[in-house]
Order: sequence, then structure tokens, then C-alpha cells
Amino acid sequence: MTSARPDEMLSPGLAAEARTKSVLIVANPTSGGYRPADLAELVKILSASGYDTRLHLTTHAGEIEEIAGDRNLAIDVLAIAGGDGSVNEALTGFQNNPAPPALAIIPCGTANVLAHELGLPRRPAETARMILGQRTSPLSFGLANGHPFVLMASAGFDAEVVHGISLALKRKLGKLAYVLTALKIGLTRKSSDLAVEIDDVTYHGKLAVATNGRFYGGPFVVSPDASVIAPGLHVLILEKDDPLSTLRFGLALVLGRVHRSGGVKVLPATSLSITSGRPVAAQIDGDPFGTAPLEVSAARETVAIVVP
Repeated sequence: MTSARPDEMLSPGLAAEARTKSVLIVANPTSGGYRPADLAELVKILSASGYDTRLHLTTHAGEIEEIAGDRNLAIDVLAIAGGDGSVNEALTGFQNNPAPPALAIIPCGTANVLAHELGLPRRPAETARMILGQRTSPLSFGLANGHPFVLMASAGFDAEVVHGISLALKRKLGKLAYVLTALKIGLTRKSSDLAVEIDDVTYHGKLAVATNGRFYGGPFVVSPDASVIAPGLHVLILEKDDPLSTLRFGLALVLGRVHRSGGVKVLPATSLSITSGRPVAAQIDGDPFGTAPLEVSAARETVAIVVP
């Protein structure tokens, strides 16, 4: 791998300013997307450009949340090398930190929907340039039963897949593991009826997704008017989930026409509830989150996130 010279990365004035900054990069070495060579390159470039840069490898589950929630965390940027679940951990920790640092994302997880939302770079030199540029935007997020989510909270079939996926299979096959698990669950599952209440109006469906951004399941647009750096949520409701309806939904998702499809509603909301007559699997940001009911709302505060 070819190293980028510090003088290629930023101007002398920016280099001088960078000398006062500090970055803590946190990565999970057991994740499927862990790339030690890329992280070493990133540390090298940032350090050579004057940043006080440290790389920390987690040793146990929940450590990212612990680090982000540390009130004595005296750094300028917390850079998370991971997927959307790791970002959620950091966001959760920030809720207990009265003065959190700016958040930077180094996409290297199975799911990196937030990276698509923000157009984040993937190469070390480009990521370094982004961090050195010191440009931030206000990252909006939602709350599901009081727990933050940056991308989505949902109940129904997609959450059943999240609950049912094998961690070993996920690490081995990546996104293909979701497809195989979905096919397996789809052949045996029993559909559930959901009630979604928005502004005193109740809608009925089989799948309900409260989304904070445009994308769902990767680079697939479900709500073109949504943005992770703008306040407010959108809600996707799939009215039926029989095999034919699910196939139509999948095709519309791939074609970017979900918001225009029959049998699908996409509505703006600041708060909503998702209930069911029996327990239905729920998920937030691609991780299991118990079962419905869910009380969902847009958070009032934002987090500073580093952007290109």
C-alpha cells in the first residue's frame, strides 16, 4: 500500500492547526470488516500531519459505548471503525456524556448505511483528509423506547431476520448471510398485524420502519426526502407481506421506487407508536431490540459528525 505524504494531505496552515487536535480511533478486531493495514495507514497519516492519534482495539462487547460515555474523554474526534451497529453504540454512549467529541466514521462493517447517507470515503488517505478538514454537520437521530438510533427502528419481517441471523454466518458471508436467513425465515414464519399510530391516525400493516435517512438495507432509497442531517423521521409501512407482495417490495426497493409503490406508505413523522396483538420482533440499526411495542420519536439534540 502506498502512503500519502502529509504535504499531499493538507495545506501548511491546516497542518499547523491540526497540531492541536487529537483523535481516538476505536475498532473491533473480531469484526468481519476489520482492516488493520488500513487503520495503520490512517494513524500514520494523521500522526504525520500533527494530530495526536491513538488506535484502540476493543476487548469486549459494549466497550464502544463505555468509551463514548466517558465524561473524562478528552479528545477532539472519536473515530469509529465499524458498521452501523458500532455507530449506534457510540451514539448511545454519547447520551451520558455532557460534552461528547465530534464523531467520525471509518466504514468497515457488514452494514454501512450511514456511510452511504453521508457519502463517506473508504480509503485511508481520503478518510484522513476528511478528518483533517475538520468539517462537521449536525447528525440527527431518533429514539425507540428511549434508546437512540441513527438509521432506523422497525418491527416485522426485517427484524425477524436480524434476530435470526447467525453471527458466525454474518462474519463469514457478510450481506449474503441476510439473504440466506431471510429465505429460511420467509418459508416458515407467521405474519403479524401491526398498528402504526401517527398524529392520532392509525395505519395497519405487516412491516413498519421508522427511518432517519434516505436509505434502507444498503444503497436502496426508501424515503428520498429524508436526511440524517435534517430533523424529523419518515415511516415506511408495508401493508401485506405475502410472497408476492414481498417480491414486489423487493423489486421496488432495488429500483428505488418504494415510495411510489402500491401497498406501501411512506409518511413523515416526528413521533409514532408501533403495536401488535402479539410479540413481534423489533430491531434498531441492524441489531436485535426485543419486541414491539415501540414508541418512536425524533431526538431534539444532534451530534457533530465529521463529513467530507
